[in-house]
Amino acid sequence: MKKIFTILAVVFLTSVALAQEETKNTYVLDGDVIKATIYHNNGMIAQTGYYTIDNKLTGEWVSYDINGSKTAVAQYDNGEKVGTWVFFQGNSKREVSYDASRIAQVKTWTVTDTYVVSNNP
Repeated sequence: MKKIFTILAVVFLTSVALAQEETKNTYVLDGDVIKATIYHNNGMIAQTGYYTIDNKLTGEWVSYDINGSKTAVAQYDNGEKVGTWVFFQGNSKREVSYDASRIAQVKTWTVTDTYVVSNNP
């Protein structure tokens, strides 16, 4: 019986310790927008960006992988995709330009040790 209580106590303390380490997403009113910071389960930032008061994405949104490396930079205007979005993956970078929330142009680059190669026609 004593072993069971000891095991239960260890399990309880472990779960309490892990729950305290969990990082909660934050949403802060900043003028007329809400600044959002969303976290991965490991505590690293997953995304940062803004919402309008009526819950539409707006402004710059930045995404990160679980190691903290930037994976994307996006632009929104009142929920619509706008401007040029940039995606990073390994040694390549892709720029996607939007017009009226539709893809207008895509440019891709691959970075090597000595130069940048454009993969666009």
